[in-house]
Amino acid sequence: MKPGMTTANSTVRIPVRGADLVGDLSVPPDPVGVVLFAHGSGSSRRSPRNQYVARVLQEHHLATLLFDLLTPDETTIDDVTRRLRFDIEFLATRLAVATDWAATHPALAQLPVGYFGASTGAAAALVAAASRAGRVSAVVSRGGRPDLAMSVLDRVRAPTLLLVGGDDTDVIQLNERAFHRLRAPKELVLVKGATHLFEEPGTLEEVARLAAAWFEHHLTSAALSGERPKELP
Repeated sequence: MKPGMTTANSTVRIPVRGADLVGDLSVPPDPVGVVLFAHGSGSSRRSPRNQYVARVLQEHHLATLLFDLLTPDETTIDDVTRRLRFDIEFLATRLAVATDWAATHPALAQLPVGYFGASTGAAAALVAAASRAGRVSAVVSRGGRPDLAMSVLDRVRAPTLLLVGGDDTDVIQLNERAFHRLRAPKELVLVKGATHLFEEPGTLEEVARLAAAWFEHHLTSAALSGERPKELP
């Protein structure tokens, strides 16, 4: 982004069955795409890790939408039951609704769409990508659980990047299983020295760099071609 050029930030509300999901929308000058964030279990749009990644993406001319997948009332219930945060189909539906909403927003309607999912949010992103195969042009998973979307992975058409901590042994194995199931263009990258939350120095920066490159390449290509991933047969 050129010095002196500013990103337009706003709070948005995405209607869902009589309620609203609150989101933080940031649109840099001349965006080449928009990335919707699906946070992990128990997290929200205020996740400092996702906020950091979003700022890096904005520097690469990518609009970002960080939004709460649950309403305030649902969050209160989930804090006790911990049920909704693991309901992948439910979370994926919310992400799909937000994708449809973005298609009606004046600043976003013509932009290719990407998903950035963390932890269980990555599974929701992949399920939503399968359901919106003609709209979603790229997916990135950070420390994700794509194995929780195993039944739909062969229906995902968007190029998918799986980022896993190099020291996150159990999650590496789960991502390897999911990677072999994916039929879309794909890449699995182990971030050296990182554990599950990428708290080690430099590791989250590496995640942001890799994610920005992935989205910039695939969303720019989609924008230039005017194409979206083909619908499923």
